[in-house]
Amino acid sequence: MSGAQKPVLMFQALQRVAEKARREPMTQFTSLAHLVTVEALEEAFRTLKKRASPGFDGVTVEGYGRDLQLNLERLHERLRTGRYIAPPVKRTYVPKEGGKQRPIGIPTVEDKVVQSAVARVLSAIYEQLFLDFSYGFRPGRNPHQALEALNQAFFRGEVNYVLDVDLRTFFDSMDHGVLRAFVERRVKDRSLLRLIAKWLKAGVLEDGGITHPNTGTPQGGVISPLLANVYLHYVLDVWADKVARQHMRGQFHVVRYADDVVFGFEYRDDAERFAKALRGRLAKYKLALNEDKTRLIEFGRRALVQAERRGQKPDTFDFLGFTHISARSRQGKITVLRQTAAKRLRGAISRVSAWCQRNRHRTVPEQRLRLGSVLRGHYQYYGLTGNIRSLKHFYHRVIHIWRKWLDRRSQRGRMSWERFAALLQSMPLPAPWLPHSIYRHA
Repeated sequence: MSGAQKPVLMFQALQRVAEKARREPMTQFTSLAHLVTVEALEEAFRTLKKRASPGFDGVTVEGYGRDLQLNLERLHERLRTGRYIAPPVKRTYVPKEGGKQRPIGIPTVEDKVVQSAVARVLSAIYEQLFLDFSYGFRPGRNPHQALEALNQAFFRGEVNYVLDVDLRTFFDSMDHGVLRAFVERRVKDRSLLRLIAKWLKAGVLEDGGITHPNTGTPQGGVISPLLANVYLHYVLDVWADKVARQHMRGQFHVVRYADDVVFGFEYRDDAERFAKALRGRLAKYKLALNEDKTRLIEFGRRALVQAERRGQKPDTFDFLGFTHISARSRQGKITVLRQTAAKRLRGAISRVSAWCQRNRHRTVPEQRLRLGSVLRGHYQYYGLTGNIRSLKHFYHRVIHIWRKWLDRRSQRGRMSWERFAALLQSMPLPAPWLPHSIYRHA
């Protein structure tokens, strides 16, 4: 059998699993591990980022790939015989807004390969279960679709109140027993269940010691987003859609991206009852709201009109990096503006400044190439209709920061604004634009 045929057969096998899961929603799958073949592991390896940081064993993607076929055959044999040992993840930290640090975990290359191959098999089943208002870390779905779904709820629905929910340390709080019980509602393959249990117990390596948390998913693991979606599907999505919705007087909307959730309501009493019930529902499954960041606000057409009568600005909320604002267009129509959240904008500016400082001795073309890539990536995500001012602000801040650190490269050859303007003429940075403009598709 040729190498080209094997991925096709794998795809067809997963399609059959997906079709069975869709056609028989109560079926439990007892035989899945055979789908994690050497070819499936190789395909998973090909999806890894070549410059990804190595795990605790120091093995890089390039290093693992030097003898790839032999490595994968040995890996497959350990999986087949149950001798695979899930290694601990290496903990490291990345800077956060306000000087804080966010812990992240780095699995080994080999563990990423296994998790990716298993996640692909499990996704074939769970993608048939997940509800339409769930967008995070799912094939063919992205943050902009979640933002558009929320926007449509405002324009086509009757949304007058928004419950902006923040789940407290969600990824670290998932109960292992509850998670396994949820997975076993559809998956009864003992090999895969043992693998998942191994990942949950693998532990975290930090400062030479290994800790074994009793809750949470493997930090940085490829399979963590899928397990998180399974957990929230049963705890939140099904309950909100099938149970809570039945008790609403008016319209009710949900948009969820991983653990970032927004609920829209027509009536305030619906929102208040739901918020109370939600706290009880989460507590039942060892979760809780971050009360400091969870808010029920007036939002939408009615909220804007009432705020204008009081001479006040309407409440706003943040979702997926955008601040949502009830406002009027230039024609006086009520609309929802989405602008880059101040915290995200400050973070992006801070990262550019730190990079320019660390790399000020690189050649100017090298710096320009990097900054151009940062700007294009920023525009690609934040370039929504109505957000051009935030993009321009970021663009001008990048220009000022770049000149500042070029000017400090040495005492000789100072970078005056006149000289810098000439440099920008010969090596311009990409100007702000809106790839997600509603007028582009009109």
